[in-house]
Amino acid sequence: MKIGIGSDHHGYELKEWIKRYLDKEKIEYVDMGCHSCEETDYPDVASAVALEIKKGRLERGILICGTGIGVAIAANKVPGIRAAQCHDTYSAERARKSNNAQIITLGAKVIGPEAALKVVEAWLSSEFQGGNSARKVEKIMDIEEQMGRSEWSEETHQCSESGC
Repeated sequence: MKIGIGSDHHGYELKEWIKRYLDKEKIEYVDMGCHSCEETDYPDVASAVALEIKKGRLERGILICGTGIGVAIAANKVPGIRAAQCHDTYSAERARKSNNAQIITLGAKVIGPEAALKVVEAWLSSEFQGGNSARKVEKIMDIEEQMGRSEWSEETHQCSESGC
């Protein structure tokens, strides 16, 4: 499994802590930023990780900001991505097993490093179980399709000649 990991400046130290765990467990990852405690806008990092998953270059992602909320919202703007904010092992497990979440988000100001590792471990060791959950995830994807987001492309965010 190859995962992407990213954070803003609030999550930088927790990201580094989690990277040490991933190294110890020999889990392949790509650090998509930030690379210091210098101020970084979380939507940039969250969308970069989510796009790599959408393109199939990464299987899963771990995103961290102050609360885990901002990175979850930003990642979920990428069609086909399901990012779940989790601060306990049960939610992390269910995010994967029931919702097929490809991304887990954490809040560095909400959860301590030891608890975060347990949450990450629970999420990484879980797999989508299908069954009734598959039907529900399909309905989520149908909503996305109905909202016209299925044709999203990297150019969508750019302004046209007629304005933004």
